[in-house]
Amino acid sequence: MIVSALLIADAGLVRADETPEPDGYREDAYRGPVPATLEGATVVTTAQAVQLWKEGNTAFIDVLPQAPKPENLPKGTIWRDKPRHSIPGAMWLPNVGYGRLAPVTDAYFKSGLQKATEGNSDHPVLFFCLDECWMSWNAAKRALTYGFSHVYWYPEGTDGWTFDDQPVEDLKPEVFPE
Repeated sequence: MIVSALLIADAGLVRADETPEPDGYREDAYRGPVPATLEGATVVTTAQAVQLWKEGNTAFIDVLPQAPKPENLPKGTIWRDKPRHSIPGAMWLPNVGYGRLAPVTDAYFKSGLQKATEGNSDHPVLFFCLDECWMSWNAAKRALTYGFSHVYWYPEGTDGWTFDDQPVEDLKPEVFPE
């Protein structure tokens, strides 16, 4: 009886390499097993991401969300954004990996990509966040819909990068355009 219950429970588990690509964007539970693929993009390992970074021809885009400053903080409260230790030279475009983007965030994402690629949709661009983070998957998928033709997705993100003892630097988020 216990063995059959364990087999049934195990059959319901989804492993990262078995996670299917959704038809659209992931809109909730952004941390969890991600697909092994992204149709239209190239999925890269840490070693491949390091090689692309060293070659210097690929724009690296960090899409880790940034917590907003809480409204109505008590007077005198000091607010400090959490530092983002990321891949050196990357552009941080926080909050662009959600399943649904407000028009202002969508415009921010497009503007950031234009800046990172100097307006060249054929320029290679690599998206990352943290390990098992759907934000980078969503952002890479969205870049494909914007017409970018050389899209890389690095699912291990800065977790894989730092685990491999690669260098990091503090990033500041790209400023919203006026």
